[in-house]
Amino acid sequence: MANIHIERKHSLGLLEARKVAFKWAEMAEEKFDMACTYEEGDSADLVSFTRSGVSGELKVTPDMLELDAQLGFLLGAFKDKIEGEIVKNLDALLAQKAPAAKKAAVKKKA
Repeated sequence: MANIHIERKHSLGLLEARKVAFKWAEMAEEKFDMACTYEEGDSADLVSFTRSGVSGELKVTPDMLELDAQLGFLLGAFKDKIEGEIVKNLDALLAQKAPAAKKAAVKKKA
């Protein structure tokens, strides 16, 4: 069994990070046929995902996204490709949100 662990720090806060995680879960359901459940918490959220040969969680905090996934035997052979795709998707979603967060911070200072 192969494991994937990915951490991405951000400065979005929980509300904006929640939007990123929700969008990622939607993409995982559509693109990879994952079954995702989203649990909102006061200080952190948890996205659980699963499909045949894969299970894992994406923890969402005000300053970090942390993904842990376990790949079954057959998918373990594709660990690097799967991990690369997850990284690409998370980084793209975070990059889309980052400019909006910076603009909001500038407006608050003014």
